[in-house]
Amino acid sequence: MTASAVRPTGASPRFTWVAIALHWTIGLGIIAMLVMGLAMTHAPIPPAQKFALFQLHKSVGITILLAAALRLLWRFTHRPPPLPGDMPGWEKGAAGGTHVLLYGLMIGMPLVGWALVSASPLNIPTVLYGRIPWPHIPVTAWFGWTKAQASPVLADLHAWGGYALIALVLLHAGAALRHHLVLRDGVLRRMIPGLPWLGRPRPESSP
Repeated sequence: MTASAVRPTGASPRFTWVAIALHWTIGLGIIAMLVMGLAMTHAPIPPAQKFALFQLHKSVGITILLAAALRLLWRFTHRPPPLPGDMPGWEKGAAGGTHVLLYGLMIGMPLVGWALVSASPLNIPTVLYGRIPWPHIPVTAWFGWTKAQASPVLADLHAWGGYALIALVLLHAGAALRHHLVLRDGVLRRMIPGLPWLGRPRPESSP
């Protein structure tokens, strides 16, 4: 059976190529950040390698922050393709809420990490990818904290935000795969144009 035979009528068109490129840049960056964060926290890494990983973590985090800001600006100026018309209202609402949370963490997590680095008593400079100096922000002056007060609060916030981001990424990916493999409604093909249809064909509704 061909893809057109199982694609529901009125399937959603794709996102723009700019939105697709930003989506996958941010998505791959988030996965890399989460892996690095878990490794730095839980893996027995030698100090020199952990320091290098920490510097790369900061660089990728700032890259995600800039890409997410650009993605959000693009979203405000370019209407996304509509969801399938037969999708239940509660599911559309859940999808919208998940995206709001994802955008909040995509921007909030790098900001908290930037604040954490800025408030660190170690005062280690941030040099993106070993080449571009990146300034610290005056967190302690803004909130009237000492570095000793700010650092543990920001560290906890960053850690719990990381676990929340893991949960949302898994939920987002699982929902996308469900739409493609089970519902076969073209939702995932909006972000991956030309993706082959996999799994069992979607049953045709009775006339």
